[in-house]
Amino acid sequence: MKFGVFDHVDRGNSSLAELYESRLKLAEIYDRSGFHAYHIAEHHATPLGMAASPSILLAAVAQRTRRLRFGPLVYILSVTHPLRVLEEICMLDQMSNGRLELGVGRGASPYEIGYFGVDAQRSSKVYTEAYQIILQGLQSREINFEGEVFQLKNVPVAMECVQKPHPPIWYGMSHPNAVPWAAQNSINIVCNGPSTPIRAITDRYRQEWQQVNGASGAKLPMMGLGRHLMIGETSKEAYEIGKRAFGVWYGNLMLLWRKHGNPLASYPIPEDFAAAVKAGIVVVGTPEEVCEGLKREIGISGVNYVLTRFAFGDLTHEESVHSLALFTAKVMPEFTAEPAYA
Repeated sequence: MKFGVFDHVDRGNSSLAELYESRLKLAEIYDRSGFHAYHIAEHHATPLGMAASPSILLAAVAQRTRRLRFGPLVYILSVTHPLRVLEEICMLDQMSNGRLELGVGRGASPYEIGYFGVDAQRSSKVYTEAYQIILQGLQSREINFEGEVFQLKNVPVAMECVQKPHPPIWYGMSHPNAVPWAAQNSINIVCNGPSTPIRAITDRYRQEWQQVNGASGAKLPMMGLGRHLMIGETSKEAYEIGKRAFGVWYGNLMLLWRKHGNPLASYPIPEDFAAAVKAGIVVVGTPEEVCEGLKREIGISGVNYVLTRFAFGDLTHEESVHSLALFTAKVMPEFTAEPAYA
């Protein structure tokens, strides 16, 4: 079982300069502690995401770490020209000696992409064509593409990645119907929400992937599960700190939706902290309680990768570091073997 970190890089009480430095110091700890990768979100015009240009923060991460893999989860391809994204991908992979993990998506918020003049109804087409262009550019010295949105002819590709044919690709997954494309193309996936529905996704992924790759000996891609974590010396300490910070994070998450009179009624993470903890979506407590909670969530969901969240809401740097230290010292060592899925 591998552990990674997902980070919205959302706004708490600190200044922006303090926020960025805290995240870079945490990345150094992830690097030393054996985490597989550090994944950050891209958001715009909202306190939910202060890494509006993920490549800038990730370039700093590349210089502050040596082993840790990292990447956007995701680049919003509907708001940036694919040639620009392609070049940033190549730069980051070269600057880190091949440690980039490439997450792509069209953008979940119609309001964020709408500020860029992108119609949410058309964003899927923009995303699809941009993804095709980027993938072509990562594997060719010239791009030729004729689509509804983009028309590129004889565009030279002067840059390249260390990883061939391209860095590992990641995609957010919320429904089993989207699994075949991801599994057949060995795309790593990330899921959020309750574990029981996720099991249908991971079971189908294994089935689809086995049909294509079973005889090749290839390694199964990562199927990730996102979980907020808060670990304390006591259950009470962890619960109180986690509840406070989770409330701030959730307010950031919903800010634009509520501003436009359209709160996310079907979001897979409930706003009520107690309900989120009961559902296993937020795992809080002592190291022993968190260990048991994670084993339960992994067993039910069938994932082989857990994306932890140690920095969210208004957690101070010290609170995140303390929770992280307890996790690496007392929880991670319990997951050295492949889990037996329920």
